[in-house]
Amino acid sequence: MKKYIIIMTLLSTLFGANGQSNKAIKILTATEYYNAISNNDVQLVDVRTEKEYNEGAIENALNIDFFQQENFNSKFNKLDKEKPVYLYCRSGNRSLQAAKKLDLLGFKKIYDLKGGYMGWPYKKY
Repeated sequence: MKKYIIIMTLLSTLFGANGQSNKAIKILTATEYYNAISNNDVQLVDVRTEKEYNEGAIENALNIDFFQQENFNSKFNKLDKEKPVYLYCRSGNRSLQAAKKLDLLGFKKIYDLKGGYMGWPYKKY
């Protein structure tokens, strides 16, 4: 019984903490994201590498490579933390990691593109 209680406490702690939603970070579908960046003057940031960015990007996106952490912090610290920031990467993993980091840096409204640039249907060819 004692082992059961310890295991349940551990599982509750692990999954309870991960199950809580972060109020600063919201993941948007491509349509929601498109509508948001089309209708507003936003801080739009591509967190992919420069090579990925040069192969195709959302129009008017600033490229801040997530993997270059020193540069990443420096460039994001120049942005307005009170103004919404819209992030994307290739598939959504890196931008979610970046969003969590921006939350720690004090950004108030962070939007991430679900599925990343791979799922972006509005590419211009």
